[in-house]
Formats: sequence, C-alpha cells, structure tokens
Amino acid sequence: MKTTATNNIRLGLFVLLGLALLVTALFFISSSSSFFSSDAQLKARFSNVNGLQEGNNVLFSGINAGTVKSIVLLNQHSIEVTLLIKQDVLIHIPKNALVSIGTEGLMGNKVVNIIPLAGTFPGINDGDYLAVEKKTDIDEMLATLSKTNNNIAAISEALKGTALRINNSAVLKLLENKGVAENIELSIQNINTTTAQAQEFVTQLNSIITDTKNGKGAAGLLLSDKDFAANLQQTMANIKTASENANTITREMNNFVATLNIAIVNGNGPVNSLLNDSTLTVKLNKTLDNLEKGTDNFNQDMEALKHNFLLKGYFKKLEKQKKKDTAED
Repeated sequence: MKTTATNNIRLGLFVLLGLALLVTALFFISSSSSFFSSDAQLKARFSNVNGLQEGNNVLFSGINAGTVKSIVLLNQHSIEVTLLIKQDVLIHIPKNALVSIGTEGLMGNKVVNIIPLAGTFPGINDGDYLAVEKKTDIDEMLATLSKTNNNIAAISEALKGTALRINNSAVLKLLENKGVAENIELSIQNINTTTAQAQEFVTQLNSIITDTKNGKGAAGLLLSDKDFAANLQQTMANIKTASENANTITREMNNFVATLNIAIVNGNGPVNSLLNDSTLTVKLNKTLDNLEKGTDNFNQDMEALKHNFLLKGYFKKLEKQKKKDTAED
C-alpha cells in the first residue's frame, strides 16, 4: 500500500510538472515570443504611449512582426519603447520607416505600427531607433469633437437669435410688400433699358469713329483728304497775299488823303479848284467811305478766319513764323 501511494504521488507530481510546462509553452506561443529563435530589438521614443503595454503586438505593414518588450519612462516628455522584431521581418524594414501607436479595431488593444515610406533605403539594423509618426489619438479626437460641438451649438444659438430678429424686422415686412417688389422690378427694367440704349449709343459712336478714320462722310473727308489740306493751305496763302496787298493799298490811300488834306488847307494847285466842285466832292467822299468800309469788313473777315477751328492752326503757325523772322532780323 505504501509503494502504491508513493507511485501515485510521483505520478501526480509528473502530471503537474507536465501541465506547468504546457502552460509555459502556450504562454510563449500566445505572446508571439520566438522560443526557438532569437529576436532583434528596435527602439522608439514617444511623448505619450496612449496606454500601450508590454506584450502588445507590433505590426509591420499589417503583418505581425513581434511584440513590445519594455516601456521605460526616461523623463516627463520621453518614453522609450523596446520592440522585439522577428529576424525574417527585420530584413524588410527600411531605415526610413515610421512607427506609431494604434488600436486593434475600434476599441481593441493598443499595437505598435511600423510603416515603410516610399523610396529605396537600406535596411534597419538590430538596436536602431525608429522615427516616430505623430498621430491624433481617440482622446484628442473626442476633445476636438467636443469643442466643435460646443462651437456648433453657439453658432446655432446665434443663428436662431438672428432669424428671430429678421422675422420681426421691418426689412422683412418691406420685402413682403407686393408694391415694393413691383417698384423694384420696374426699376430693374428701366435700368436694363437704359443700359441697352447706352450700349447702342456706344456702338453707333464707334461706327462713326470708324467711318471717320476710313475717310467716310464730310468729317472723314476733311480729316483724311490730303489734297483738301493742300488746297486749304494754298487758299490761306492767297488770303495772306490779298491781305498784304490790301494793307499796302490802304497805306497808299492814307498817304494820298493826307497830301490831299494839306493841299486843301493851303489852297494851292489844281486840287483846290477840283475840290470846289460840290458834286465831285460828294462822289469822292462816298468812294472813300466805301473803301474804308470795305477795308474794315475785310479785316473783320480775316479776324473771323483766324478764330475758325479749321484755320486757327495755320494762322498760329504764320504768327510764330513772323515772330521768328522778326527775331532773326
């Protein structure tokens, strides 16, 4: 009996030891620890691990690449996380890969995600540090969403107050008045009509300008006909010559009249006898008066021509030339 009891005790201890070994093996397998091979270590430093724990999974491009070995608080701003990475995955991780902390599913456990960037870079080595990608966590998103909701509520309340004020304002009543609406519509129609008329006027004005530039019409002929300009210049030259001749005749007549007056006053020569004829005197006086009036009218015509818009430039040109000749003399 004693031997049987001893054997049972030994058998129980053996079974317990076997169960312990089985549980230990299952633990290592479930935690993705490479029991039969060595893992490489990669490190990263975060400012906030967002609840990450040792033993959480590490994913590379969505593939299970290892586990979190340790989390060490270096200071109040830096937390160092050591990752155990499988050797067969390590050879595919480039140096430019970024690491971030995410969540499995919507409300699952925290995981570490290793994401490769575009481009060709050499592979990372055991013990290297990974660059950290800053991502907004759920808490920050909820805080932002809460702030946004508060802003929307404030805006909604302000819009509500504005709508109530508009509903009770005189402007809305004015807009609801059919007479005001009809007057506004009529004003818009008048504006459209005026705009159309103005556009038509501008079109006609452009047509007139175009015809004038092309030498059409009296104005176009006047501005573009070179022969007309030459004839006008020759006419003005003739008028100038006639004016000079008239001035010469006037001076000679003045000299003659002065000599005649002297002869009359002195009573010498046949002039006195000739002037005693009353009929001849009347005729001569009329002749002199007509000559004086003609000279005065001619001078007035010349003055009017000087102010004519077609000939004004010519007379100014002659005056400048006369002043220039006087200065040269």
